[in-house]
Amino acid sequence: MTRLAVATTNRGKLREIEPLLEGVPFELATLAVWPDVAAPEETGRTFAENARAKALYYAAHTGELTVAEDSGLQIDALDGAPGVESARFGGPGSTYPEKFDLIYDLLRAQGVEDSPARFVCALALARDGEVLFETRGVVEGRIAPEPKGSGGFGYDPIFFYPPLGCTLAEAGHLKPAVSHRGEAFRKLRAWLLSELRSVRL
Repeated sequence: MTRLAVATTNRGKLREIEPLLEGVPFELATLAVWPDVAAPEETGRTFAENARAKALYYAAHTGELTVAEDSGLQIDALDGAPGVESARFGGPGSTYPEKFDLIYDLLRAQGVEDSPARFVCALALARDGEVLFETRGVVEGRIAPEPKGSGGFGYDPIFFYPPLGCTLAEAGHLKPAVSHRGEAFRKLRAWLLSELRSVRL
């Protein structure tokens, strides 16, 4: 079976991705299979630039068909921050509760209680120095008044999704159906299944 390298070591992301690619005839392999491959520096100004660069980099270093994504939280009242710096927001080694505290401090400094916000996921699939497919997923919501929920990961506890009336960390099994990553990987799954018949993947 052809292997599909999934460019992540984040177990939370992998738990979301695996069922989203169900039925695609590839053996999913995370970066744990290639422990000697160092992570590239993420210098892109957009999620799409980072996803593209990571997909090309890991495809070159693993020799496999590779999917990479870059995602994060954009908060309108903070001019789109943390954005592409979402994982690094608050400095190296900062925990997500510390990131939450920083966001709430910054919002209070702006004189706002909450703010419209969105999660964005940009995805790229690459092999042999070529990007084969790109897409993105977006979910719109607001910053919750306080963190709630123990499910999900990352910024999920502070992201309130109005249609469900809860944060994504409280959404449980409903999260993949509405999340930014769910949207992007469903598009990838559809593309892979369609291209299996016409392109040697």
